[in-house]
Amino acid sequence: MNENTKARLNGLLLSAAHKIGLFLAMTVICLPGLWIVLASFRPTVEIMAKPPVWIPEDLSFDAYVAMFSGVGQGGIPVIEYFRNSLIISVTSTAIALAIGMAGGYAFARFRFKAKSSIFLGLMLTRTVPGIALSLPLFFVYSKLGIIDTHFGLIMAYVALNVPFTIWLIDGFFRQVPKDLAEAAQIDGCTRWQAFWQVEFPLAGPGIASAGIFAFLTSWNEFALASQLTRSVNSKTLPVGLLDYTAEFTIDWRGMCALAVIMIIPALVLTFIVQKHLVSGLTSGAVKG
Repeated sequence: MNENTKARLNGLLLSAAHKIGLFLAMTVICLPGLWIVLASFRPTVEIMAKPPVWIPEDLSFDAYVAMFSGVGQGGIPVIEYFRNSLIISVTSTAIALAIGMAGGYAFARFRFKAKSSIFLGLMLTRTVPGIALSLPLFFVYSKLGIIDTHFGLIMAYVALNVPFTIWLIDGFFRQVPKDLAEAAQIDGCTRWQAFWQVEFPLAGPGIASAGIFAFLTSWNEFALASQLTRSVNSKTLPVGLLDYTAEFTIDWRGMCALAVIMIIPALVLTFIVQKHLVSGLTSGAVKG
């Protein structure tokens, strides 16, 4: 066996090992989601079976039929929960992106006093878990009278997402050469026009990445939402999962069905912006 054949064989073996490793990793990552989807179609007997029933024997749409047939008739108010989640997530993401773009651009382009300290302080706020903030926020919101409102939850999620969006967008603006904006200004553009027409399009992948992460954080958040919401007027889908729990029983199939409903918008949004998301993760987070 000559050297070229050995090198080709080693390359094939490494490629095969790499693909097998990726397949195993994806299996581990996707297995919980697949299990939730299957559990939403299974009878409760199979879900609670010990040892687990890996291959379903009886599948039905009963959980989904029961979920939507009870809308407006005293059942789980899925439509209201979905509406609340959509309003809160989209609004908080838009506000966080607007602040993140302004903050990220300022940190990337301007020099000002205590710049590093302010940036570090923003990043440190992101390390505080949401559950640790729930009790102080509850007392503050009670005094302000914004418990059980969209506004209160939106403000909490904006504060939660702004540090990350600033960090990610700052990395992208640092990679956009200043010379491009300066050249645009020489050609007659104002500073604002140079930003929107030159710098903003080049930083688009980073902004899309920050947006999808901010949206998913707001869409899936439970700890703060469970403390700051009380009624159907403001409860989100994660909090709505608790409607399937009783004092002594849990409707696992119904809970999994609602979880599937939660997953679908996130999957659709991720699929739509996946091109920007991949490019954003591979290039924008590395600071220049």
